[in-house]
Amino acid sequence: MTPTLDDRITGSLLGAAVGDALGGPVEGYTPEQILERHGGRVTGIVGPWNGGDWRTARPIAPYHKGDGHVTDDTLMTHALIRVYEKVRGHLDAYAVADHLVPELMGAPVWIPELEAEALPLQRIFLAEKWIVTRLHYGHVDPREAGNGNVVNCGAAMYMAPVGLVNAAHPAAAYAEAIDLTGAHQSSYGREAAGVFAAAVAAACAPGATPASVVETALSLAKDGTRAAIDAVAEVASSHTDFESALAPLRRAVAPFDTVGPDYRAPSLGARRPSRLHAIEELPIALGMLLVGEGDFRRTVLGAVNYGRDCDSIATMAGAIVGALYGEQAVPSEWAKQVAEASRLDLHAPARALAAVAREIFAADTAARRAHASAFATLTSADR
Repeated sequence: MTPTLDDRITGSLLGAAVGDALGGPVEGYTPEQILERHGGRVTGIVGPWNGGDWRTARPIAPYHKGDGHVTDDTLMTHALIRVYEKVRGHLDAYAVADHLVPELMGAPVWIPELEAEALPLQRIFLAEKWIVTRLHYGHVDPREAGNGNVVNCGAAMYMAPVGLVNAAHPAAAYAEAIDLTGAHQSSYGREAAGVFAAAVAAACAPGATPASVVETALSLAKDGTRAAIDAVAEVASSHTDFESALAPLRRAVAPFDTVGPDYRAPSLGARRPSRLHAIEELPIALGMLLVGEGDFRRTVLGAVNYGRDCDSIATMAGAIVGALYGEQAVPSEWAKQVAEASRLDLHAPARALAAVAREIFAADTAARRAHASAFATLTSADR
């Protein structure tokens, strides 16, 4: 049975949160380190990398990563959904200044990794704190605030809601995310945000497949982002097992990645604007989507065991699979464990976003009809 809009939105947001939680405890490590630490590949929810020493162990402290806790990827995704609830329409860079910044600065939420209620600003990293610095303290034009920030996946990682409110309309999702993230990122970080939103929107189309999602991403992506997705997709097409794909996918994306081989010691050119480069996370998420053939476990566990920035890779991959196949695609035991461990109602944001998506579609439909009527009047003399 074809999943409904509500089912796809629920599946996408659940899938994103589960992927985030599974990837969090192994973020920053290599596939080889993951294999050694866990005595094999990660096959489900695991505890902190440093066990009970997570409070003080560097470079993770003071965050309790693991045990089903979501990270900043999910916190930012939920914050963006709350902005959609307030605006109840399409978002742009000004919505970031007017609504997202106040959410980050003044609306305490439960933060699983801190095991406390706190401001999101106290959890997000410097690339996201940049939004507050530039827009609240610097009073920069929202459309230009992203210029000067490090270029990474910080904007892309929480763009699933943009794809969902533009379900089955990838070009519109791409345009909205590009506008919105002008307040956060520039260059290939902003481009990846647009392409990821488009991929989620494409996954919502009836009859969509992993291959059609990647084809849509390639049709919209520009410059190094497109080249990286193309290179990774070509390699992924010859694999159906993520274990054999881990090293080849890394080799495929490496020429476009500015971070370099040591994720914790970035190269001199890391995270700087470029038309030739791409973030690593989105191409790998799409590659794992192809390798896993849309199966949630295979796709997301491939993303998790890839290591490096694997919580963001897995959150993107999970969001796309969930949008493709709905809630039933996401293992219920994982979703339950993540919700309980993170002390979050993972269904409530989905219900809220589904209601907003319907309002946006109704407004868009009315606007299109008004335009069609006006254009018909303008061209009536041509008949």
